[in-house]
Amino acid sequence: MAPAADSSKTAKLERYNSYIRRVNSTKLLNASSKLLFRATLLIALVLVLFFTLNYPPLSSDHVVPHRRSFLSTAFSSAGGAAWEKQVRHSSTPRRPNGLSVLVTGAAGFVGSHCSLALKKRGDGVLGLDNFNDYYDPSLKRARQALLQKHQIFIVEGDLNDSPLLTKLFDVVPFTHVLHLAAQAGVRYAMQNPQSYVASNIAGFVSLLEVSKNANPQPAVVWASSSSVYGLNTENPFSELHRTDRPASLYAATKKAGEEIAHTYNHIYGLSLTGLRFFTVYGPWGRPDMAYFFFTKDILQGKPIDVYRTHDERDVARDFTYIDDVVRGCLGALDTAEKSTGSGGRKKAPAQLRVYNLGNTSPVPVGRLVAILESLLGTKAKRHVITMPRNGDVPFTHANVSLAWRDFGYKPTTDLATGLRKFVKWYVGYYGVQPRAKKEARLSATSTDRPEESD
Repeated sequence: MAPAADSSKTAKLERYNSYIRRVNSTKLLNASSKLLFRATLLIALVLVLFFTLNYPPLSSDHVVPHRRSFLSTAFSSAGGAAWEKQVRHSSTPRRPNGLSVLVTGAAGFVGSHCSLALKKRGDGVLGLDNFNDYYDPSLKRARQALLQKHQIFIVEGDLNDSPLLTKLFDVVPFTHVLHLAAQAGVRYAMQNPQSYVASNIAGFVSLLEVSKNANPQPAVVWASSSSVYGLNTENPFSELHRTDRPASLYAATKKAGEEIAHTYNHIYGLSLTGLRFFTVYGPWGRPDMAYFFFTKDILQGKPIDVYRTHDERDVARDFTYIDDVVRGCLGALDTAEKSTGSGGRKKAPAQLRVYNLGNTSPVPVGRLVAILESLLGTKAKRHVITMPRNGDVPFTHANVSLAWRDFGYKPTTDLATGLRKFVKWYVGYYGVQPRAKKEARLSATSTDRPEESD
């Protein structure tokens, strides 16, 4: 009988081979897991970078200024050679010795009107706006479309995007900056105070930082506000009056801007002119202003709140028509002296000014409503209430003698004339018809209609 095979050696060999296979399988699995983990991590990082560059952070506040970094601008349709060509073309003057002006807030109310006026006379104009949703952005887009028809290009970006601002100053040697971008409105500051700090203070500093490092440095004209007079009771308001008692956060940020302007003028030689606007109104205006939403509510038959002071006096405002304000802005630009610094270093004292731009004729809000009632042919449902303590001041009245002396500023539009122009624009833009005109048209139609026979 043949001897039996050595089964123990065969079993050991099979166990060894099985062990080797398991080891190799484990190594392969580990290698695959590491590769998969690294690929997943890389994809996650790419996605995080993408969303960081292209989307603003989430916030509980409904208004978040839209910010775009220079990277997102450069690699989108708003960057590259074609973008630079648009920027240069828009900002190039078409008249001898014309200005090259960067207008911030160019899609805003005052900004769009000033941009058109500058372009019309042959100056180069480049706009900057972040199109935030403090009020209906579609109105800002409509203004943008109007500016585009006049070959005015608006760069979509935020004041706090320093790389973008630096890029703009690298592409264009601006002679002037008309800084009108700001978080506006007195009452909204109680809901979203951070937006005022981010725009009116941090944004202004960002712009001044880039301006003082530019070579040549531009002259800067910027929008302050009549709100800086705050609790001042002397009137008419003069540039010599106290402005250290603001009644609202909005006013405080504007006053802070005036102090910041003084600092940059003193240290860096920037030529700076502040303009204190008094309740600007007119076509293409801001929907958060009383004359605007009064018009809307009267047409819709909704009640309107008409404020009185705590001592039963009428609230009054120095309503200033947009065309008068535009002439003031252009006068300030034309008389602004050159900055004296270079590359962030001051070489000589520089011009520093502040002016009131008002109408010099305060009108009670009740009179404003009466004029609108007449123009719209509709009686307003007035709800007279005591003014809440939200930072609004009861009375404004501008002394403009300084602006008249230095650049011939003289308002010429009374409230009735200005509101007539505003209502004409409003009914055309929104496609509504005042009741008086509607009834007249219906009456004419019924008169012209032939009588029916029995």
